[in-house]
Amino acid sequence: MPYRVTFVCTGNICRSPMAEWVLRHHVEEEGLDVEVDSSGTGGWHVGDGADDRTVAALARAGYRSAHIARQFEDHWFDRYDLILALDEGHLRALRAMAPDGEARGKIRLLREFDPDADGDLDVPDPYYGGRADFDLVLEQVEAAMPALLEEIRAALKEA
Repeated sequence: MPYRVTFVCTGNICRSPMAEWVLRHHVEEEGLDVEVDSSGTGGWHVGDGADDRTVAALARAGYRSAHIARQFEDHWFDRYDLILALDEGHLRALRAMAPDGEARGKIRLLREFDPDADGDLDVPDPYYGGRADFDLVLEQVEAAMPALLEEIRAALKEA
């Protein structure tokens, strides 16, 4: 059975799809048995593609992407092994939705895996910004990948 990871941001068009496709790239490259997807805490963009600026940032860095936004649903907790929130607001929303302690235990902040996060664990929302804001998000996502992959590899060995 594959290890299942999901990323959650606000509308599922900027940060979480970016993180999804960066992790997808790495697990595919390593041949790990991991399923990766993403969603948002709100439904404003359900059915939309990723923001063009997200797609462009991913492409500039050599990542592929294909995405349709969706909203996280409370009955999905059983589906995932690891639920990664992109900021404290998403973390609070997910914890409030969680049906029990086991579900709450699956929820983490992505930047917990970034050794250089320096106490600020929020990935900033680039939606109202420009190219530099999207590039910063990509940089923060990539910085978290080595430790996240280490955690995933360890979980796969335990399974």
